[in-house]
Amino acid sequence: MASTENAPLKQLYCASTADPVFSSTSKDFLPLLEDIRSPLVLILDPKTQRVGIIQDSNIHANPDSKDALPVQGILPPLYPEWLGDRGFLETHGLRFPYVGGEMALGISTPAMVIALAKAGMLGFLGTAGLTLDEVERQCREIQRVLDPEGLPWGVNLIHSPQELQQETALAELFIELGITRVSVSAFMNLTPTVVHYACKGLTRAPDGTIIRKNRIFAKISRPEMARHFIVPPPDNLLEALVAEDRLTREEAELATRLPICQDITVESDSGGHTDFRPMAPLFSAITELRDRSVSEHGFPYPIRLGLAGGLGTPQAVAAAFAMGAAYVLVGSVHQSAVESGLSEPARALLAEARIADMAATPAGDMLEVGAKVQVLKRGVFFASRAKLLGKLYQGYEGLDQIPAKDKANLEKKIFHASLDDVWKQTQAYLAEHDPKQLNLAKDSPRKQMALVFRWYLGKSSRWALDGDAQRRLDYQIWTGPAIGAFNDWVKGSFLAPLANRHVAQIGRNLMEGAAVITRTQQLRAAGFPMQPGAYRFRPRQLR
Repeated sequence: MASTENAPLKQLYCASTADPVFSSTSKDFLPLLEDIRSPLVLILDPKTQRVGIIQDSNIHANPDSKDALPVQGILPPLYPEWLGDRGFLETHGLRFPYVGGEMALGISTPAMVIALAKAGMLGFLGTAGLTLDEVERQCREIQRVLDPEGLPWGVNLIHSPQELQQETALAELFIELGITRVSVSAFMNLTPTVVHYACKGLTRAPDGTIIRKNRIFAKISRPEMARHFIVPPPDNLLEALVAEDRLTREEAELATRLPICQDITVESDSGGHTDFRPMAPLFSAITELRDRSVSEHGFPYPIRLGLAGGLGTPQAVAAAFAMGAAYVLVGSVHQSAVESGLSEPARALLAEARIADMAATPAGDMLEVGAKVQVLKRGVFFASRAKLLGKLYQGYEGLDQIPAKDKANLEKKIFHASLDDVWKQTQAYLAEHDPKQLNLAKDSPRKQMALVFRWYLGKSSRWALDGDAQRRLDYQIWTGPAIGAFNDWVKGSFLAPLANRHVAQIGRNLMEGAAVITRTQQLRAAGFPMQPGAYRFRPRQLR
């Protein structure tokens, strides 16, 4: 009769060809630690009971030499490419589980998207604030370079409640151009536009599996928002799209078997529009929601969760993967890159930022509802001036009610023009682009005041984009604390100068560093005495 008792593991021994390292302060420790692509053997000194490490494959079942040491464990090779979800890499044709996030006004440029793709990473073009023609031109520019090589890339679709026609037109453009990856953001609920894009082109393979043509990345900062994207689309939206001949009956039927998207980007405290959510609780809460949805619906494919917000150092990236992130998404740090659409003077301001140099200010596009954006406050007056506009908007019902002293301050220091002149400029713009807003302002002094204030809040980001020297103190630069942590990390390294901050090098160093930090933690968990200063990785030129 076979025994069911567990047999004791046989002791392995390692005949060392070099002296073991027993301390993270040893001069030989760092080369061993950073050689992550080679296995590490953990040994036990029988005399001192200390755990040490060596790089040696000469392992035996018997101590056949006098210097043989008992093996405590073996750490296999560790690659940055393997830190995330392998299925994510296979699905999107990537080398690294690393995504360059979309940034409005074209700050994440075609050049940035192309550079990330050629480095084996995924980049999203930022379309918010661009015209339809500008978006099409930039998409075609990317396609000419990347599509012949079969390299993946994506584009952003931001929810625009006041411009639903523009939102629909963008989605239709993406379908027409054959763009198969779209990152959607600011959606509080599912819209026909999102469902149409996600479900268009659904088919069955000969073996019966469902094949997606279009893939959505949903950027989520609240659990209640995530609920809409981890379930199949509502029947009423599908039926309406079929009735409008925007989906076929087969596409609608297949859509009932899948969640809206397989990739959800959990966005914690970030630059620009943000809910200031802490990373760990938010990711944990959405993970629980995801797991329950997958269990309930029995989807044939996994729903992957990526992490964004606050990722500016290897430690932060390693922490994201340790929590279970399938991929990481980096945004603020990329704004300082050579490929960024931000002007050089604005990028220089970012390069000096520290982690406490951010402020929450009224959002130009959502001033009336009290929404906030996170911006750089160091070296500029925008944050304080935007807060003043927000305070005045909350305190008065119209421009006429603002005290003369405050009005004079606005005209001299903020607008550099009379409020009447600003209103005339605003009227001229809205008459061409959004007559509805102009009509609302005719009978509402408060609406008029909001539109005048939005003139400054809107133009300030353009001044930063264009590098307007006359308006340098009014630059609105969306960013989070990640850029401050990044600047501290790269200080004194080749990545400190702006001219060297290429997105590919930033991405490679963050991923390589995260792998080294992960290896450091593996060693500590295995009993190796790790000093606090060991959790470091200095930037270097990487291929």
